Amino acid sequence: MDKGKDFIVRDNLKDLVNDMNTLVQSSLLDFGHIHNQIAARDREMENTFSKDAQVMAIHSARTYRGDKLIRTAKPHKLLDPANGPMIAVRLNILTRKTLGGLHTNLNSQVLDASGEAIPGLYAAGEVAGFGGGGYHGYNALEGTFLGGCIFSGRHAGRHAASNV
Repeated sequence: MDKGKDFIVRDNLKDLVNDMNTLVQSSLLDFGHIHNQIAARDREMENTFSKDAQVMAIHSARTYRGDKLIRTAKPHKLLDPANGPMIAVRLNILTRKTLGGLHTNLNSQVLDASGEAIPGLYAAGEVAGFGGGGYHGYNALEGTFLGGCIFSGRHAGRHAASNV
């Protein structure tokens, strides 16, 4: 946390939000909105009848002796200065897999927005979208896509070769 450029450690929420906005050079976060969200969460932490799903899960986990003994921090109010410091981390979002892809026809040709085939453009494998409900269906398991890649690649290649 001391050396990472994406970590901000502050003793209070106002400074944390201000410095987060400075880090990204924009006013993406509104202090009032963030404060209200955290204050509402803090109220639920003390409410023994809370119906907040996350708070209920935390309290439920704490009834298990193993979790109660090995957790690094007890559930607490985030805005209480005694529980500081506050830490923010800038996240960089990436996509590893979409299970979607380009819209294709049964000949593996990529279709434009109007549904017409784009001449000479083909898609195969996961970019053809088979992982999200094509060859293997919606319940395809990780590691089962090789067959679909080979099959769709062969099919695209055959169609392209027959149209030269």
